[in-house]
Amino acid sequence: MTSVIGWDIGGAHIKAARAEGGELVAVSQRACAPHLGLAHLEAPLRETLQELGPAARHRVTMTAELSDAFEHRAHGVISVAAIVAREVGAADILFYAGARGFLLRADLHGAEGAVASANWRASAEYVAQLLPEALFIDIGSTTTDLVPIREARVAALGETDSARLSCGELAYAGFSRGAPQAYATRAPVDGQWTPLVNEAFASMADVRRVLGDLPEGECAGDLSPTADGRPKTVAAARARLARLIGRDTLGQAQAHAFAAHLARMQMRAIEDQLALLASRGAVAPQAPIVGAGVGRSLAARLAAMQGRAFHDLAGLIRGPQSLRAAAADCAPAAALALLD
Repeated sequence: MTSVIGWDIGGAHIKAARAEGGELVAVSQRACAPHLGLAHLEAPLRETLQELGPAARHRVTMTAELSDAFEHRAHGVISVAAIVAREVGAADILFYAGARGFLLRADLHGAEGAVASANWRASAEYVAQLLPEALFIDIGSTTTDLVPIREARVAALGETDSARLSCGELAYAGFSRGAPQAYATRAPVDGQWTPLVNEAFASMADVRRVLGDLPEGECAGDLSPTADGRPKTVAAARARLARLIGRDTLGQAQAHAFAAHLARMQMRAIEDQLALLASRGAVAPQAPIVGAGVGRSLAARLAAMQGRAFHDLAGLIRGPQSLRAAAADCAPAAALALLD
């Protein structure tokens, strides 16, 4: 049987999925931090390969080119491709270039723009093979992709991050990373509107933990360090959120109300992008929403709000039940391993 490893090389995580005979057999996710030095990308890549083992074929997509480690995206694409080629050491490595398909490393010069941050399309192409009409929503730790599928084709207008942001197909609103004050400048606290402190005191992971959407401790939905280096507990999350309003502590009820407001404001940022899609009739009226990513529970809520059916990508993955949730968390990597 032919073995394939799909790679999604990001600026915060390396995700990989191994398929044999057209079915997933393993999924892996590790934190990485190339902005701290490329060794912080190389080491988790090596560890992932050791975990999954050698494969005949490797299919790669990336967003790590956005890292501050690189002067610009084109430099990032070429550099990440060189790192992957060196660390993987396989003869058959292809790089995903969106609508252009797969390219050899030798063909990347001049095609960097097509390769950069094209991971969303790989997942959507996999869904399009299974559902002719759908809205694919991948809510990851950092961003949300919203991709219309019409007549079994990816019907996105944008290809670059800039174009996708402007036409409703991308929101920098993630389940656990990013700053809560990106979505609100004030919040209701003790019956008063309170301005938020614009400092990196907390993250959306703290919001999720206070609301019970994330467990305490390290988990697939939150592999990044906390803002203050303190534990990933509900109590510590409450303290971090308190600092956003100039306090040292918040009571349980206060913290929950504060976190719920921040979560609603983030959801509105995603809803605004959905409104842009609706304004151009991008999604068929009865099309379901297919949710992926560590925050796909939020996609299910969006489907309920819109009166649409919801499909968890985990239910569409070819592979054992035990791997499907992890594969849906790592949708682009899984898609590259499974795409025909």
